[in-house]
Amino acid sequence: MTRIVAREIAVHLLYELDFAKLSAEELLADQLTEENFAALAKDEPMYEEYPEEPQLAYIRTVVTGVSEHRAELDQYIEQYAVGWRLRRIPKVAAAILRVAMFEVLYLPEVPDNAAISAAVELAKRYEDQKVVSFLNGILGSFVRNEVQK
Repeated sequence: MTRIVAREIAVHLLYELDFAKLSAEELLADQLTEENFAALAKDEPMYEEYPEEPQLAYIRTVVTGVSEHRAELDQYIEQYAVGWRLRRIPKVAAAILRVAMFEVLYLPEVPDNAAISAAVELAKRYEDQKVVSFLNGILGSFVRNEVQK
């Protein structure tokens, strides 16, 4: 499994976390099982391969990290989503933004441009071009103003 697929699975889990009455750790324990992947693979090919330990570690790190830093990440989204409130941003797009911002801030092994590029490509799978462009603008401004000071 590639990092790209692991990132998409993390986004799926974070989206689900918005609706679940579980902690990030509980959701991960429930969802990151070979049995669950086998069941999901029937409808979604990305789940056909169970993650190896590096990908599992990445997924766990991202999901728990985004959960722990959610207030901070949401504050950045509100700050850079000019003219939009967070509640107006589609939930999948918000999950993608949170993952990219978390990678930029807390995963130094992920280059900033790779985090943005991956977020944009992932958004193209789930959102229309207007939302994709909006997401790209938010992330570009975020990196220029918060990271490259």
